[in-house]
Amino acid sequence: MISWILFGLVIGAIARYIYPGRQGLGILKTMLLGIAGSFVGGFLGWLIVGGSILQSSGWLGSILGAIIVLAFASRQSRITAS
Repeated sequence: MISWILFGLVIGAIARYIYPGRQGLGILKTMLLGIAGSFVGGFLGWLIVGGSILQSSGWLGSILGAIIVLAFASRQSRITAS
């Protein structure tokens, strides 16, 4: 459980650094972003490669998944703000 928290925090921070613009996320939301990104990356890996749906997506897959989640969340917040 602690490894998920630390992994999510690191992945979320990297995704926030790569994604352009300013995101108003605290530490908890950054951690949740990284964890969600890991699941999205694993799901995308499962779609592309196959295998077990609960496979580990690795660092790159997790970062890519977190960027996708962050882009989707940013787009949704811009749509609702309009």
